[in-house]
Amino acid sequence: MNSFENACQSILQLLEVWEPRLLSLHEETISKRRNSQNRSIRQILGHLYDSVSNNTHRIVHLQYRETPMTYPNYATNGNNDRWIAIQNYQHENWYNLVQLWKYANLHLVHVVRNVDDSRLDHQWISGEEDRLISLRQNIEGYLPHFELHLREIEALIDQE
Repeated sequence: MNSFENACQSILQLLEVWEPRLLSLHEETISKRRNSQNRSIRQILGHLYDSVSNNTHRIVHLQYRETPMTYPNYATNGNNDRWIAIQNYQHENWYNLVQLWKYANLHLVHVVRNVDDSRLDHQWISGEEDRLISLRQNIEGYLPHFELHLREIEALIDQE
């Protein structure tokens, strides 16, 4: 069993719980309620898709490129808001967005389960003050980020 199996199991359990919950939400709830970053639930889920997509690519790159590698950090300097706006998640078909998020995470779990452990110390240069982040740190940091944004969605659902 790989050292990330507990995180993989947590992601799978969260997907199982959250997919039907997200699909049951009303249009007004997913589109109009906003968090402290002025993001709707649609936009938060879009951001979570961007996160899983970028993390999958990093995990793959970190296993074959020279280390440390340069890889764009989409989340710095407001770029994650640009990604949300450019992709117009606010008007994405909700069912399709939920499925995209779900299946991208299922694929990430597959990729993580197949990581070459000999590459876990390979690093990429983050845009945040040229900080070095290892493949291990990248994988370990994914679940907390995933859970953070699900808590944000939870708080928006619970608004009265």
